[in-house]
Amino acid sequence: MSVLSEFKQFAMRGNVVDMAVGVVIGGAFGKIVTSLVNDMVMPVVGALTGGVDIKDKALALTAPVDGGPAVTLRYGAFINTVLDFIIIAFAIFMAIKVMNNVARTNVVTIADSNK
Repeated sequence: MSVLSEFKQFAMRGNVVDMAVGVVIGGAFGKIVTSLVNDMVMPVVGALTGGVDIKDKALALTAPVDGGPAVTLRYGAFINTVLDFIIIAFAIFMAIKVMNNVARTNVVTIADSNK
């Protein structure tokens, strides 16, 4: 069997195609959640904290040297990323929970119909 035919067999398996679709949809979903956090959640947080834009918050570790940038810890951007992760993780958790409930209901229905 040639390498090309082996690759074709591997690539056409259902699991690989399903995984590819999941990665593409996950990437798009990640962009939506990033926009939700940056454009909807963080402005509200900023308004509640007196107009402070959290994503721009940073702690300078060194002063700028020879016109270069200062070394900073950008903790505001980190907070945004953590919020992104929490929202995505919760959405995935809820989707899996719904799928498990549907699968469990279908198993019970099938088992009941076999009696």
